[in-house]
Amino acid sequence: MFSLTASMNYYLYAYPTDMRRSFYTLSGMVTNQMGRNVQDGDVFIFINRACTSMKILHMEFGGLVIYHLRLESGNITLPLLDEDTNTFQINWQDLMTMVQGNSSGKKANKKRWQKPLK
Repeated sequence: MFSLTASMNYYLYAYPTDMRRSFYTLSGMVTNQMGRNVQDGDVFIFINRACTSMKILHMEFGGLVIYHLRLESGNITLPLLDEDTNTFQINWQDLMTMVQGNSSGKKANKKRWQKPLK
């Protein structure tokens, strides 16, 4: 169940991440590179180099949860990031824009997989 809400804090890791990483390695990155505590209930977002895959790490009531998005075609559009740091705080709307592939400019929306018509 997707239990992320607009009231949570979202942090995007600024560098490409190896998508083979899982719970322990990603939570180690949160602690060591991002300077945060995964147990605070914040949401941590990691993107691969090609911007075709996203992992979201979140501590829920039962434990750590990873949401994994892998695009069949197109790329994830990242929000504008202007600081030289390891972590960027983004909001719910930025995350939804990245997941849905909507762009805020005049460009067309990113291509997404759709179920073939019968």
